[in-house]
Amino acid sequence: MESGRLRRPLVIVALWFVFYSTFALLAPPLLDDADSVHAEVAREMLVRHDWTTLYANGIRYLEKAPLLYWSMASSFKIFGVGTAAARLPLALTVLALALVVEAFARRAFGASGPKESSDSGQEEAETEEETAAVNKSGARAGLYAGLILLSSFGIFIFTRITIPDAMVCLWLTLSIFCYWLTEQQSRPGAPLCYGFALCCALNILTKGLIGIVFPIGIVLLHLLFTRGLRGTIARLRQLHPFGSLLVFLLVAAPWHILIALANPTQGHPGEISFTKGHWIVPQPTDGNVHGWTWFYFVNEHLLRYLNLRVPRDYDTVPLFLFWGLLLIWLMPWSAFLFHALAAVPWRRMLRRAALDRQQSTLALMGIWAMFPMLFFSFSTRQEYYVLPALPALIMLIALWLSREADEAESFAVPNLLVIAGQRISLVLLAFGSLATFAAFFFLVHSQPAAPNMDLASLLQQNPSEYALSFGHFLDLNSRAMGAFRRPLGLTGLSLFTATLAACLLRRAYRPHAANLWLTGGAFGFLLAAHLGLQIFSPVLTSKQLADVIAPYLKPEDILVIHGEYEAGSTLGFYLKRNNLHIFEGRSSNLWYGGFFPDAPHIFETETTLNLEWTGPHRVFLWQDVSQPLPRLRGRSYVLIQSGGKEILSNRPN
Repeated sequence: MESGRLRRPLVIVALWFVFYSTFALLAPPLLDDADSVHAEVAREMLVRHDWTTLYANGIRYLEKAPLLYWSMASSFKIFGVGTAAARLPLALTVLALALVVEAFARRAFGASGPKESSDSGQEEAETEEETAAVNKSGARAGLYAGLILLSSFGIFIFTRITIPDAMVCLWLTLSIFCYWLTEQQSRPGAPLCYGFALCCALNILTKGLIGIVFPIGIVLLHLLFTRGLRGTIARLRQLHPFGSLLVFLLVAAPWHILIALANPTQGHPGEISFTKGHWIVPQPTDGNVHGWTWFYFVNEHLLRYLNLRVPRDYDTVPLFLFWGLLLIWLMPWSAFLFHALAAVPWRRMLRRAALDRQQSTLALMGIWAMFPMLFFSFSTRQEYYVLPALPALIMLIALWLSREADEAESFAVPNLLVIAGQRISLVLLAFGSLATFAAFFFLVHSQPAAPNMDLASLLQQNPSEYALSFGHFLDLNSRAMGAFRRPLGLTGLSLFTATLAACLLRRAYRPHAANLWLTGGAFGFLLAAHLGLQIFSPVLTSKQLADVIAPYLKPEDILVIHGEYEAGSTLGFYLKRNNLHIFEGRSSNLWYGGFFPDAPHIFETETTLNLEWTGPHRVFLWQDVSQPLPRLRGRSYVLIQSGGKEILSNRPN
């Protein structure tokens, strides 16, 4: 038993090491937009020696909580500024999350505690055998939970970008784990309650108010469903509320106080008004801006939720797509999702019937899974906002798979779970075969990419889809598929082999082996996805352009981005420049901070750009090749074109 207890975490650590901390750290380079913007914010923390107010390109960046940037800046300080150091904190977050869900599932779905002593030796032996079987089931559920989390497409793909949502998952999972442990005790100890408060504080420092709204909302709903209103109030009194509040404030309050003091209101900004049935949100003007407190809590939280945030530089994923993509982020394990959710005692919860410990745990998982999804169903949303629901869904799927394996090994009759698993395996085989057919169709009908071919020249642009994460992949067409022959072949081989083996093994009443084959196929698909992202990356990053101009760049040279800063933000990170000039792109992340009186003068007009173009300094102009050239006086020279982007200069190479 002890060796098995050590072996499971070692398996998880080994798989994490291979898929999250080797090639995935180094390639592809950071991408334009959020990926490199967030890395640049962390780099500027070190440059400015300011760990309170965030800055991007020298301008206040007030909309984000700091913990992700603190972790990245610390990584830069230890390992140096680079791609791998930027990604390391999120990679470690995934490792911690995988180990936590393994421990949570093992504890939650194993033996709930010691049995009462019995006078009969035979009954005592039977009880010990039952406890051992339950512990084995819990251990297997823990292993499945860790494997599913590491191999799920959503966790992998959304940690290819330096966004804080995986950290949100970690703190939320730890906080709910602490709460669940208190529910196993009649008189909860203070350390667990303080641990819950600490995780909430770290979560609010990771992504704002949802860091406390999610865990508190989930806990309150669970208490209300399992204990009623009076029981909830009585239980809350036992959870050391005043000490927990003090722990929370000691961790969460200092940064909020310091940044509010460092960024007060400037000038005379307007106030929100209600006119002719519509809310009017004031627009800032130069020198007249609300301070951090208004911008962060009112604009970034309340107004964003109500779809009134300024500036309106964001899109929202349609509701049906938001829910439907959940099946993609959990693939291939989403095939078991509906059976896993059916194990939650929804009817007993709604009838307020008494629940035993196992049912109470399942109720907690169900509430946890639904809360983030329903919360964002009534607001603006991005496709990665589903991530906080994934750990709960993963543990529910792990429990179902463990029960199915137990039923098959015990030869129980009727074997309803085994039959359901066999039917699901047929569905998976059908989808795996269809995906394999599509992959090999493109392999046969596409021409191999020519050496040094620019992928961007083969794409059919769909700019309306770029608000989606990785929306540029929708530009792919049959002409471009020739560049993806290796990932296509690996995808087809992984999906067909895994689903076929899983189907055959389930028909042979060996679901545990089938699950391990599915895990292998899922990791094969993740490798294919990584290769595909690496091939596509020149379209998503400007690092190749930065590498070309880096040897010729002097401190007095001027770099100009034609468009939004985010479109070419990798230039700032890889060239270590926090003074990129912006032409026709005063929006998005640099918009609000750019109105503060001390904001650097980096926003160019046609007049100022031409003065610099004909001036004494060398100017490098980044732009998308689909954009019309600015009306520039004098000659211009194209230095490099790559990935649908180009850099021009007022001096020859």
